[in-house]
Amino acid sequence: MDFGFDARTEELRAQLQDFMDSHVHPAEPVYAAQLAEADDRWAAHPPVMEELKAEARRRGLWNLFLPGEHGAGLTNLQYAPLAEIMGRSRLGSEATNCSAPDTGNMEVLSLFGTPEQRRRWLEPLLAGEIRSAFCMTEPDVASSDATNIGTRITRDGDHYVINGRKWFSSGAMNPRCAIFIVMGKTDPDAERHRQQSQVLVPRDTPGVRIERSMNVFGYDDADHGGHAEIVFEDVRVPVDNVISGEGEGFAIAQARLGPGRIHHCMRAIGMAERALELMCRRANERVAFGGPLADQGVVQHWIAESRVKIEQARLLVLKTAWLMDTVGNRGAHTEIQAIKVGVPEMVTWVIDRAIQAHGGAGVSQDSPLASLYAHARTLHIVDGPDEVHRRSLARRELKKYKTQ
Repeated sequence: MDFGFDARTEELRAQLQDFMDSHVHPAEPVYAAQLAEADDRWAAHPPVMEELKAEARRRGLWNLFLPGEHGAGLTNLQYAPLAEIMGRSRLGSEATNCSAPDTGNMEVLSLFGTPEQRRRWLEPLLAGEIRSAFCMTEPDVASSDATNIGTRITRDGDHYVINGRKWFSSGAMNPRCAIFIVMGKTDPDAERHRQQSQVLVPRDTPGVRIERSMNVFGYDDADHGGHAEIVFEDVRVPVDNVISGEGEGFAIAQARLGPGRIHHCMRAIGMAERALELMCRRANERVAFGGPLADQGVVQHWIAESRVKIEQARLLVLKTAWLMDTVGNRGAHTEIQAIKVGVPEMVTWVIDRAIQAHGGAGVSQDSPLASLYAHARTLHIVDGPDEVHRRSLARRELKKYKTQ
């Protein structure tokens, strides 16, 4: 395994870091102010974001996440350090058209979409003209087991009729969100993993009702499209809107979640690096009990442990990326699950220590740390809770040593 960055990666790292330093980080307070000034937070689209996107496209820093003909053609190993840089700011991923859930939805359409589905939905997503949402999680079932999905997708001639309720559909509150990918059951009597299908549902389809915004630790996340509870009541879409065919929903979800999980982890390392930087700056500048916080042994311990934990997590993410590139997502299954457990644990710990070093400022709006922590804590749940991944990892380890 060689985790050295090749020439193209080094070039893109330098270009992206310059873009973040010169445009994205300075835009953070501007974006917040423009959002705060809006009459309707949900209808607002701060102009500075379009300025950032135009600059990113001008610099060629666009759709870096997507391999193959539709994206930048980077490998997972090449993309990893770039996603980390983006992850240092809440604006970084959207500015470069690399933000979830659009990334996963674009991957699904590029891999499984028909030519017409790609023309109608993938192309405007690739251009950053619209946003999208992935509607899988439901309030009435344990959605960590995707086979529990209760939403019904019933064939009626040349149409499907959809009935069900979804929640935490990220991005769906954004008025620019034009298309939903909805997962539901087309055949409850089929084999367990063949009951589900995924269909494309335009947001303006009759019967689609945005019920409410779901807050996360008190944040409405309006700056990133929010998280919606959505009711689908006798929603009719053409049969041509099914992705890859009936019964393929579970397989598509698994194909989508693998890259999604590692992308979350790549960005989370950037979050941890920013938290560590803020902790070090605070420790050097703040004086208590006759000296700088940096002289306190406990603070030095936090900083040292943070560096160790970040480096360990980064190496495992790079190994996972390398395996996905060389043996495929299935061959990297163990490592994908391992980073999905280990990285959120790491980044939550680091941000928590940074908050502690900041005292009251760490939990206030004067620091990005509280928002970073809320986001990091959700990573213990999204794309499969820690316990599900640990269960699978343990079973795989135990299987190696079974005598019968």
